[in-house]
Amino acid sequence: MAPAQLAQRCAEAADTADGRSGRILMPPVRDNPLARGKLAQQASDFLGKAWDKGWLPPPELDSDALWAFAAKSHGARAKDAEHGGRSAEDVADFRERLSRIIAAVNTEADLNPLGKVMAWGQLSRVVKNRLAFGALWQDRPELLETPFAPPMIVIGHMRSGTTRIHKLLAADPAHSHTRYCDAYHPVPSRWGMNRIASAVELAMLGLLNPWMQSIHPMAPTEVEEELAWISAALHHSIYESQWHIPAYSAWSEARDAAPIYREFKRILQTDAAHRRLADKPRVLKVPAFAEDLATILSLFPDARLVLAHRDHAAVLKSAVSLAANQMAVQSDSCDLARIEARWRHKIALREERVAVALKGWQGPVARASFDDLNTDWESAIARVYAELGLALTPQALGAMKRMMAASEGGHHHAHREQLARFAGVD
Repeated sequence: MAPAQLAQRCAEAADTADGRSGRILMPPVRDNPLARGKLAQQASDFLGKAWDKGWLPPPELDSDALWAFAAKSHGARAKDAEHGGRSAEDVADFRERLSRIIAAVNTEADLNPLGKVMAWGQLSRVVKNRLAFGALWQDRPELLETPFAPPMIVIGHMRSGTTRIHKLLAADPAHSHTRYCDAYHPVPSRWGMNRIASAVELAMLGLLNPWMQSIHPMAPTEVEEELAWISAALHHSIYESQWHIPAYSAWSEARDAAPIYREFKRILQTDAAHRRLADKPRVLKVPAFAEDLATILSLFPDARLVLAHRDHAAVLKSAVSLAANQMAVQSDSCDLARIEARWRHKIALREERVAVALKGWQGPVARASFDDLNTDWESAIARVYAELGLALTPQALGAMKRMMAASEGGHHHAHREQLARFAGVD
């Protein structure tokens, strides 16, 4: 079987497991926000025992060790790869971020054995991709000159309807979007190998966390937010959703985010050139954009914005459920009150920063509420297009209808049942 065919088969298998082919594998009952899957517990117990008995070495979560591991494949070019396409400021920012996040993980997160392995896996991938991109940009500097159409950026709290808006806009054939395989395996690869890696990765994550797909459905070739692209420069958002790292979160929130979004832009240009999509407006969405909107607008001054709104109490309840689900897999000492306090802070911080950023913004802005999308998504999306000065074509509306119909039987509806169960609602 040719590599491209293998990639397609793996992607189809992952899509089927996610319910996109009519066969939904339902997860077990999630009886509390900090529930942990059986396999995750068994894996963590085994790893702890293996380390205690000397069967396996524990992962070395140390910045020097991560750099040494990532540099092996680059040999004498590793130092040049670190600087490829980047300013000295951006190189120094990443170095400091890596040291600080590792310190926070080691001193604050209280990870269990599985959590330590997952932390090492994520951070080692970040450093490896950092060097791989730098080497690519050294060899092909023209990628960083790629012009691209003005993007459409969805801004809003997580769990506020941003994913639905994102997927509706992405369904329009006049627009482009990022796929899961592009987001989490962003270094260009041949024959769709990133799709194979994504299918395997999602299958493993689904076994460890059986409720993951009900909270945030994912599949290798489906529309995905660009959270992994800002995480590639060690933005705090994805990490604080999994680990208790308040020192790193506070430091990163207060720090200039420009180096992160310059790296984000470089990855976007590379992806647009590689996939030959630069002429179509990219629909971008990450809830953490709300924290850094002023920086984003300075880098994308011709962007169109779509602001999502949902009642903050509902946002908080759903966000806490998501974060608790992620944290419970990796730590045995999760605290729901602490998680709720963190996300109350995030909601207030993001509201404040969006308001400040929009004061001087003169570009097009549309608004969509969670309730309106639930009541009549067609009217809500038509207003978005009108407010942005765009034509909602029959082709676009037809694609959106197909997308919405396909999502009707998806796992994500189970999350409402979980939230009702946690609240004691029958």
